[in-house]
Amino acid sequence: MKEEGNELLTICKQLNLKATDGKMRATDVADIQGVFRIIQSIPSPKAEPFKMWLAEVGKERVDEIIDPELTIDRALQTYLQKGYSREWINQRLQAIQVRKELTDAWQDHGVKEGREYAILTNEISKAWSGMTTRQYKDFKNLKKENLRDNMSTLELVLNMLAEATTTELTQALNPQGVETMFQKINSFYGNRVN
Repeated sequence: MKEEGNELLTICKQLNLKATDGKMRATDVADIQGVFRIIQSIPSPKAEPFKMWLAEVGKERVDEIIDPELTIDRALQTYLQKGYSREWINQRLQAIQVRKELTDAWQDHGVKEGREYAILTNEISKAWSGMTTRQYKDFKNLKKENLRDNMSTLELVLNMLAEATTTELTQALNPQGVETMFQKINSFYGNRVN
């Protein structure tokens, strides 16, 4: 691989991990993207099925860029394959739309994606469930899984109601920035929870 100019150092990092002998040793590790890049560079017939799968996934994503409705169809099929009911899937897709409307409203009112969204989402979560998002994930024993994908239909509906209410609140009160938004949300929900 080195002769062909492939340097795994740019893809892999080293972490100290416990070896089979129980000692900590520097071990090459890579994230998912790095693993896929390594697979692509392996000149072996055994790697071909993985390369074909990566090519198929890439083609599907390009098709979805051309026709975004395919993304929704893929999500629907994925949820069906995971065993979710059609009723739950319909609620989940509606919840995605409600969340998108909320984040659009936040963006229009000066809230930045990422940490600021998380702060406000925690307030909404505490209002309807009594728990922050992290506490709720811990309650459901989730690590990396999506919390909403692990909610019941009732939980999805309650979360949607809270997010739709927050969207209306944002549009009616017109707060600007995360601090003002936080105060308005906290005041609105705090008065109703206590």
